[in-house]
Amino acid sequence: MLKGIPPILPPELLKVLCEMGHGDRIVIADGNFPAQSMGKNSIVIRLDGHGVPEILDAILTVFPLDTYATKPVTLMELVKGDTVETPIWETYEKIIEKHDTRGEDAVGHRERFAFYEEAKSSYAIIATGEKALYANIMLQKGVI
Repeated sequence: MLKGIPPILPPELLKVLCEMGHGDRIVIADGNFPAQSMGKNSIVIRLDGHGVPEILDAILTVFPLDTYATKPVTLMELVKGDTVETPIWETYEKIIEKHDTRGEDAVGHRERFAFYEEAKSSYAIIATGEKALYANIMLQKGVI
């Protein structure tokens, strides 16, 4: 047991977060994201019983966002013509604001296939049981 570490972060994930260097990216993926196929060159960690917001909040407790990047947080933008509501994005913005003074200004969007390409070169992908659509989020690590 450790003090100050959110209990949702398993040892394997803490090790990965610690190993990551400045500029490395990690994806917290929703339940529909093809984590295994996208993560062939990454570390894939399964946290199926959890949603993205609780994992995001826990990670940002110990993980600095890149202050040299204008948008160190990336969301997958809606596919043209898709009318899906994305209230989870507002939840993410509140969580980010709690940990980074830039709040929603730290968040950018990538087209679906561009997001997949970036995910393929990420350091790690966390597969969750998140049911919300377009709930994938990518974080770029900063420095302390």
